[in-house]
Amino acid sequence: ILCGSSMGVNPIFKEKAAELGRVLADNGCELLYGGGSVGLMKIVADVMMKRHRKVIGTITQHLLDMRVGHPEIDELIVVETMAERKKILEDMADGFIALPGGIGTMDEFFEAYVLSQLRVLDKPVALCNVNGYYDGLVSFIHHIAEEGFMRKEHANNLIVSSDPKELLEKMEQFQPADVTKWVVEIKEQVSLDRKSGSAGMPRP
Repeated sequence: ILCGSSMGVNPIFKEKAAELGRVLADNGCELLYGGGSVGLMKIVADVMMKRHRKVIGTITQHLLDMRVGHPEIDELIVVETMAERKKILEDMADGFIALPGGIGTMDEFFEAYVLSQLRVLDKPVALCNVNGYYDGLVSFIHHIAEEGFMRKEHANNLIVSSDPKELLEKMEQFQPADVTKWVVEIKEQVSLDRKSGSAGMPRP
């Protein structure tokens, strides 16, 4: 789970975080998250622990020194850098769900999304779009595809729902997009552009 270290201003964010925790727990999932005892991440972790599901956190020593680590979870992995923290999340997770959050959540979400797009990770990436929080982001991602800077199949492969049950069902049905076709088509376009002398492309 990728989510904010804050609660947000609307109570629905806390309500949906708790609902997501219940859905994950009731479907036999374990939780891997940022290891904090604050914000929406604490809500999800606490709900899953109450339902006796394993909760693993990964946190930097810097954040742990600030006393934001969760002392009650099953396992807390302490690392030195945010890059190490993200690597552990990427390696250990079976999928990624972003609840509403700030810049840190966006950083983790986009790294997972890029790795999924490149087929470095064949794992589903999802947005829990509570109260339309991610409407603007989803619109922009499809705008990127419409403008030709992203394949439409990659934009469509992002899982989006405001309902935790539906989100989990879609993640279970996830199929990665074919990156080979994407790379071949890009190379073919570059070759055609060079032959036609398109503006901005170097001539051989």
